Amino acid sequence: MFRRSAAVLAAAYATLAVLVATGALTRVDQWGVDHLMPSASFRHAQAGWLEAAVPLLHQRFDSPLSVATDVVTLPAAALVSLAIVLAASRVAGTGLVVAWAFGSAVELLCKHVLVRPALHDGSFHIAAFDSSFPSGHALRAVLVAFAIARSWPRVRPLAVAWVVASVVLLQLAGWHTPSDLAGGLLLGGLAVLSLLGLRAAGAFRARRLPARR
Repeated sequence: MFRRSAAVLAAAYATLAVLVATGALTRVDQWGVDHLMPSASFRHAQAGWLEAAVPLLHQRFDSPLSVATDVVTLPAAALVSLAIVLAASRVAGTGLVVAWAFGSAVELLCKHVLVRPALHDGSFHIAAFDSSFPSGHALRAVLVAFAIARSWPRVRPLAVAWVVASVVLLQLAGWHTPSDLAGGLLLGGLAVLSLLGLRAAGAFRARRLPARR
């Protein structure tokens, strides 16, 4: 079941990536830029790799929405999410770290090879969105929520609510386009389902081994 679901998500993610690259979703993303990013400021200097890696180093605090986005999505930052996954792996297994690494590798690969048609804020070309697919924050939000839910099942509803809040804020603050966020969620779901599928296959083989003896 997990493998089949993972295959469906993989196909959906690949299809979405092709649609983004070919410009089939450019109108949707441009509409998101025009109507769903009230707190965005696209003309400030873009962050480099160091600023992107260090939590809160390059974030803006010039509006309540920006502050809320910075704070709420902090657990989904690259280094913070890795620390959470490493801590949760003591209870939920080291496969969580593998899922995080897999998702991050696919994210970086796509951002290096996939370039979407230009999006604009008026006449200003938003270069940051040229290679922003998929959203790493959306991807890592799914993985962090899964790690927390596996470690503390009672907080599962809160973990899901946090993912939803994070995605909404990432959109409103102008961090990512709608297709970026959809791609991040699909990739996060793919990483989780792949991990569950491997665990289910391992448990099945473990049950069959005594019978062969």
